[in-house]
Amino acid sequence: MKSDLNAVYVIVAREFIKFVRERGRLISTLARPLLWLFLVGGGMSRMVSPDMGMPYMQFIFPGIIGMTILFSSIFSSISIIWDKEFGFMKEMLVAPVSRFSIVVGKALSGTVVSTLQALIILLLFPIIGLKLSAIQIFLILTISIILSFCLSSLGILIATFYESFESFSVIMNFIVMPMFFLSGAMYPIKLLPHVLSFFTKINPLTYGIDALKYMVFPEKRMLTHDFPLSLDISVIVISSLIFVIIAVNVFERRK
Repeated sequence: MKSDLNAVYVIVAREFIKFVRERGRLISTLARPLLWLFLVGGGMSRMVSPDMGMPYMQFIFPGIIGMTILFSSIFSSISIIWDKEFGFMKEMLVAPVSRFSIVVGKALSGTVVSTLQALIILLLFPIIGLKLSAIQIFLILTISIILSFCLSSLGILIATFYESFESFSVIMNFIVMPMFFLSGAMYPIKLLPHVLSFFTKINPLTYGIDALKYMVFPEKRMLTHDFPLSLDISVIVISSLIFVIIAVNVFERRK
């Protein structure tokens, strides 16, 4: 048990140090949500009538936080591909620690990095005219943490099946962008056709962004929310457990 906890700590510390040293990675991952928030959101605010009682830029703010978490969490799992190519993964697999500790350590490291980036985006709320209390900020960070863990676990699960950066990048483009556009980040999912609504309901990001909307807009639930908050939290937690269990089983088969 102690060796597993040490393994989790070492993995999280290693990935965090790598993130701190790679300043270009931080800048590049923050550039995408900032462009979407101020360029796309700002432009669409002039075209979309404010029927929902708020500017479009404010409406997509929870979705932009979700976007930051999605890209950061999923792409943090690239470290697994890196570890495979340079042999570090073999060293971890032969170490006297459980596969569960490796998967949880990787997921927690992705959670830490993603939550920090989500916090940076969250602190922009005064610029777009939002007013958030300290309790709201705390709840948004709490949702960000569990959503980051869920999506990091999904990224780890996907990364276990790939051996090179090239194949992983192609697959991620076919998964990450559809996940974002089918999450309700840019528009209410109630407006989508029934066929696409099915895919939104099997997308864990949908429930994460819906939960974030609860925290950002606590007084405008009928206009912005699609599911009960209890359902949002339950889906994210259960999805996290499923992703971790499957990822651990895949690692076990690679003994």
